Amino acid sequence: MKYTPEQIYDEYKKGSEFKASIGEKGLYEQSRINERFYVGDQWYGAKCGNDRPLVRHNIIKRIGDYKMSVLLSGPIDIYYSAEGVPNTLVADRKNKKLRRTIATLGKASFSEELQNDEISFVMSALNDYQHVTAERLGFEILAEKALKNAFISGTGIIYTYWDSDVKTGLYADEKRTTAITGDIGCECINLENVCFGDPYNEEVQSQPFIIIAASKERSAVIREAEHYGGQPRNILSDSPYEEDGKVTVYTRLWKEYGEDGEPYVMAQKVTKNAVVRDKWNIGIRMYPIAKFCWENRKNLCYGDSEITYLIPNQIAINRMITSGVWSAMTTGMPTMVVNGDVIDGEITNDPGQIIKVFGNNDDVKNAISYITPPDNSANFTGIIEPLINNTLSQSGANAAALGEVSPENTSAIIQLRNAAKLPLTLMQNRYLAFLEELSRIWVEFWINGYGKRKIKIQDEHGTWYVDFDGERYKDLLICARAELSTYNSWNDSSSIETLNNLLEKGAITTKQYLKRLPKGLIGNISELIDEMEEENDGN
Repeated sequence: MKYTPEQIYDEYKKGSEFKASIGEKGLYEQSRINERFYVGDQWYGAKCGNDRPLVRHNIIKRIGDYKMSVLLSGPIDIYYSAEGVPNTLVADRKNKKLRRTIATLGKASFSEELQNDEISFVMSALNDYQHVTAERLGFEILAEKALKNAFISGTGIIYTYWDSDVKTGLYADEKRTTAITGDIGCECINLENVCFGDPYNEEVQSQPFIIIAASKERSAVIREAEHYGGQPRNILSDSPYEEDGKVTVYTRLWKEYGEDGEPYVMAQKVTKNAVVRDKWNIGIRMYPIAKFCWENRKNLCYGDSEITYLIPNQIAINRMITSGVWSAMTTGMPTMVVNGDVIDGEITNDPGQIIKVFGNNDDVKNAISYITPPDNSANFTGIIEPLINNTLSQSGANAAALGEVSPENTSAIIQLRNAAKLPLTLMQNRYLAFLEELSRIWVEFWINGYGKRKIKIQDEHGTWYVDFDGERYKDLLICARAELSTYNSWNDSSSIETLNNLLEKGAITTKQYLKRLPKGLIGNISELIDEMEEENDGN
């Protein structure tokens, strides 16, 4: 089924109106307020004037940065597996042996019929290729943007698409005449630019449709419409333009089902009044959207932001600190009252100024006086620090978590830090599920879009390539599992001590010792290991 630009625009408008009705202020306005408080613009609209310092003690940013850092700090490994194919220690040993063979000889032979050994090896190769792809896409920055969007607006979204302009550096023939182009691309999308067809459904993959809005240069949209046989004239004459010459493009995604019952994701790209690209099959069976909610809402696909409920505390803290600072200023520099009938000279605040007073002693005493400001209540001042600490603690960002404890007892600090991270376990599980969903989307593109090409592997054997034929694996049910690495910088010293003991007792070799040292402890450690191997081979 094809949709008209008017239909898609109306669907997007209805979705936007629904988001604007969420909460007391609506999702759009609340997100704008939350962002201002996060960056520190916390007196916006207060109309307090400029005659006093407006203090900001930004606990919101501190809480958000701490939690995002915890989620992003630990290395995360992605493991692919195919349903029905056992992943045993024997299979792992075979894969390692096969890796050495391919890394050395550059090829491997499999039977024409798909076997478990081949599937197991390809899954292990995809584990490494996932890291290569993440590095190419700059995924660390994308993940940071998605988490920040989730903290501010409640939901972070990463959209994966097929970019036909990517140059892979690979060729389809040995003479290197036919270049292979095209690969996946990713971008972090603001929640304001995404509308889900069923906002009461929390699951992305069961949505009836998804619409993504993007502001693009008019000339680029016209070129795209000309390339895909759209309606460039309508774009030029009828589409509403922004002041900067850009036009809003709406991409509608939905699923259709074949005779075999398999879903196929379809897409159509339009402006408000014109077709940019008519209906096409994007080639995968999943919506290319991965969603992370900071806090889940029951029966709602949009998440909730923690900032919304921290704002009252933040306002109270800022007001009390500002009041305390103003009180100290007025006490230390009280307002001067001058009798103009007695003093006719200019009065300044310069130290040691000589003021001439004409008259008797009473005139001198009454010439200048100071207004005594009201005392700032001790109870009022004493509540600021407990309020700050209580807000941080209730949000899971106590002193131990923030590294504000004295390092006198390392084991106790580790226990405190681990205990502080416990409330983040549920959020961390959602983040791992978010990465698993994204990894499944990536493998869908690899299998359905790559065809026959080599995929890049980087491991202890160096950089090498594996022949990959996506057509052979289309019928597999591939799962992705995200796991936190066991690496912990607090355990570096104990790990080194254990390795030293094992090496002294002869339980491990020098090569095994070097390979297991904490990462970054010795520069160019791989070159050192290679030199040792060359010396051993020479002997």
